[in-house]
Amino acid sequence: MRLATFEYQGTTFLGNLHDDVAQPLDGSFEDIAGAICAGRAPRAAGDALPRSEIQLLAPVPRPGKFLCIGLNYRDHAEESGMAVPEVPVVFNKFASSVVAHEDAVVIPPGCRELDYEAEFAFVVGRQARHVPVRQARGYVLGYTCVNDVSARDFQFGDGQWTRGKACDTFGPMGPAIVTRDEIEDPHRLGIRLRLNGETMQDSNTDQLVFGVDVLLSFLSAHFTLEPGDVIATGTPPGVGFARKPPVYLKDGDVMEVEIDGVGTLRNPVAG
Repeated sequence: MRLATFEYQGTTFLGNLHDDVAQPLDGSFEDIAGAICAGRAPRAAGDALPRSEIQLLAPVPRPGKFLCIGLNYRDHAEESGMAVPEVPVVFNKFASSVVAHEDAVVIPPGCRELDYEAEFAFVVGRQARHVPVRQARGYVLGYTCVNDVSARDFQFGDGQWTRGKACDTFGPMGPAIVTRDEIEDPHRLGIRLRLNGETMQDSNTDQLVFGVDVLLSFLSAHFTLEPGDVIATGTPPGVGFARKPPVYLKDGDVMEVEIDGVGTLRNPVAG
């Protein structure tokens, strides 16, 4: 199932996204996520809607928590000249950072070093607290694409990462959540980022230092995770600031995050 949040004639729905139609589902996000995590099919609500007549929103438009993991690809840690972490490096974006597939990423005032980061993310489907690693997958609703847009001059200049990572529009997400039953192994997926059609990042989630199960278990020991919380698992090598010379985003650029089996997230850049 591909869960999407979308608008149709002024009303917002959560539904199952197909090639030609979107089928609204009955219940709240928590109800639908809980049913899926329990192995039950959520109920349809009304007629399927033509795909051409809906407007996709971010699959989780206002996540309660939007957590991100830094330096979580072995090959990215190497290109950054940093040691592979012994425990997950956690930072956060805000709900106000979130934008949808095809929405613009806006360069904030004063930023001259805006960067892209393709990320594989998972979405929590039911409340998780002190979850053992061996049980963690049962709390995952599914997977989506995230672009961890980063203002490097803010990030490195401030001495901490919040402003550089959490500006408005710095959290593109989508197009949909692919439920976990559709992905046989989340740790064997190709992940790429194209900038204006040129491949800048090309790796595989088998390079993750801490996988989905370890991350959910680790995070749930410190924060109660709730349905709709989003965890972006880190970016592979090829980011702009590490290139020689550096490549930074500018007005008119187009970024595409592509993850095998999950989808392609496309966002233009606006100055």
